[in-house]
Amino acid sequence: MAFAFSSILLALLLAPSLLVRPSAGESFDVRQHLSTVSRYGAAKDPNNANFVPSAIPDGCKAVHLNLVARHGTRSPTKKRIKELDQLAIRLDTLLNDARESQKGSSLEKIPKWLSGWQSPWKGREKGGELISKGEDELYHLGIRVREIFPALFDEEYHPDIFTIRATQVPRASASAVAFGMGLFSGKGSLGPGQHRAFSVLSESRASDICLRFFDTCQTYKEFRSSQEPAVEKLKEPILDEITSSLVTRFQLNFTRRDVASLWFLCKQEASLLEITDQACALFSAYEVSLLEWTDDLEVFVLKGYGKAINYRMGVPLLQEVVQSMEQAIMAKEENRTPATFEKARLRFAHAETLVPFTCLLGLFLEGSEFEQIQREQPLCLPPKPPQKRNWRGSIVAPFSGNNMLALYQCPGNNSSGVMLSGAHRSKYFVHVLHNEIPTPVPGCGNMDFCPFEVFKERVVNPHLKHDFHSVCNVKLELPGAKIEQMKSCSLICKLSNLFRKLFIPKRSNTYTKIQKTEL
Repeated sequence: MAFAFSSILLALLLAPSLLVRPSAGESFDVRQHLSTVSRYGAAKDPNNANFVPSAIPDGCKAVHLNLVARHGTRSPTKKRIKELDQLAIRLDTLLNDARESQKGSSLEKIPKWLSGWQSPWKGREKGGELISKGEDELYHLGIRVREIFPALFDEEYHPDIFTIRATQVPRASASAVAFGMGLFSGKGSLGPGQHRAFSVLSESRASDICLRFFDTCQTYKEFRSSQEPAVEKLKEPILDEITSSLVTRFQLNFTRRDVASLWFLCKQEASLLEITDQACALFSAYEVSLLEWTDDLEVFVLKGYGKAINYRMGVPLLQEVVQSMEQAIMAKEENRTPATFEKARLRFAHAETLVPFTCLLGLFLEGSEFEQIQREQPLCLPPKPPQKRNWRGSIVAPFSGNNMLALYQCPGNNSSGVMLSGAHRSKYFVHVLHNEIPTPVPGCGNMDFCPFEVFKERVVNPHLKHDFHSVCNVKLELPGAKIEQMKSCSLICKLSNLFRKLFIPKRSNTYTKIQKTEL
């Protein structure tokens, strides 16, 4: 055991390629490091550059599409607008104090934009609405979805054929409208763009367990309230370190709270206003990566893999997705005409919807973490920079982030068909795309094109032993020690994952192989 541990430590020391720290000569775009405040276009690049997407076998055709999307880029909420107004007052106080206590060259270190700065949203009474950039994201996403799946959207529109749903929140329903305008552009007779009217359905916030389960699950709300202080404690060392650096760098008496507000301002300026030379310029590239990590930790603990309740409450959504596929399969098997069954179910919600659904699919895990989840074991926190990590909010749930599960029907006698274990050939497959990019699913042997039966058995069914009402109406153990437990296992997890990556070959996919011969 001692020898193995020493080998792992040696590997860590000899593997600098596993560490990432922005260098002076390396391009660094802060807009790609804003966690869940990232714009969709900035974060579309694949997270796993080494993954080779599956080739869709000849003769396979998409017959149904499920989309779960987050709303597009939005303005700051009312609460955050007030925070920025308070920041303007605080910065003015800091500058006045500096002028009274400093002279000459010390004052030259202070960025000129700070003098007289006012929030771009000053005086706004309301916030949180979809902005024009967000409309554009969803509109063009709709156009691209039609281009990716042309056969699915060649039917005459009917609300039962193309179901569009949104939460009862204006930015979500507005996102659904923008998407639909792109999806059905040129399909109607309204205006120069030949648009057409379409239906967007919403359920009451109080009863929506498919898209706003985070609002209707009492157990989750109690868990989140109990863990938010612990998450803030996790962030404190990073904020203290960066605060000390900024005080030295600019000779201003910033506090931890000031730095948190300046980081929020950076994210809003960069994402919404394309301004990267003001608040964002206060931080070095490495400081940005640390602040991004603290945001990613918050998403992980309060919305993601940090606690099973975060995603188990989303089981009704997963069930609905699978049931819609089963209904499409039944329609195809009964040879029903295309205009008589649903071809797409399109949903528009929030990060609190998209992140748990992504976790239910098992995406963006490290090493053996999928097996840990299957055994209902806790996961470690995402590794701190400069180490690489799969869990990044800018990839998992940027503005307009989405998961698409496309159901394909393949010829049963296709000699290039994907095989299940044994001698049975599958006719239906699930193609998994995250932010329009084919994404490996651990439950499908790290394939993105998965036999429907395997998808159900290995990805979906393990979650179905948990019922929404039983999950959301029980008293959880809510100790602050939960995060401490994840922290204490971090080093072991890191070393174990490193050892696995370096020395253990990847498992071959024994149940989904392309066969070149007829059986």
